[in-house]
Amino acid sequence: MRILVVEDTQVLGQAICDRLTSLGHGVDLIADGKRADELLKYQPVDLILLDLNLPGLSGLQLLQKLRQRDDDTPVLILTARDNIEDRIRLLDAGADDYLTKPFDFGELEARCRALLRRKQGYAANTTEHGNILVNRDSRQVFIDGELTAITNREFRLLEIFLGHLGRVLSKDEITDHLFNFNETPGPNAIELYVGRLRKKMIQGDLVISTLRGIGYVAEITKH
Repeated sequence: MRILVVEDTQVLGQAICDRLTSLGHGVDLIADGKRADELLKYQPVDLILLDLNLPGLSGLQLLQKLRQRDDDTPVLILTARDNIEDRIRLLDAGADDYLTKPFDFGELEARCRALLRRKQGYAANTTEHGNILVNRDSRQVFIDGELTAITNREFRLLEIFLGHLGRVLSKDEITDHLFNFNETPGPNAIELYVGRLRKKMIQGDLVISTLRGIGYVAEITKH
């Protein structure tokens, strides 16, 4: 999934990006609140990790502007403030979750999974789609009870299709979800990833159809 980290402490921000990138997400880091606000006006993301003490525009101001635009992107606040009044104010302003620094990266990953899961409409981290079972905690996929080998990026691509069943996704849309700004995937990168995923789903109930010149559409079809 596409995640934006807005954090002005370079070491921490880069550590978060490296951790989430290793899980297959497309992650971008911005250290300035105003720059982040300008980006979010035209570039949708799946999740925002937001520090409060930012140059240009504070995290709270950025959050308020986001919600004023009716942008419901999940926002996880990262801050050293831990008093109850601050938590109430941030949640009332539209934050979806709150994590106090210093934090454990395992907990950060779990909170990110929960917010991304809710955005896709799932109540649990393990979901069934026909004969396919997806475990987001362990990033494992089972078809008819058998474990299917899948890379982190293929897993994220599978999540993208499962989150948009029946909807046509263009290559640009998939690229926006799968890669960050610093990555330059080749013109055939999406075709290659979709082709690999198709092969691994050959016994599964997920059918990914190509619409020439338009994109892809995924559906669950019983074999």
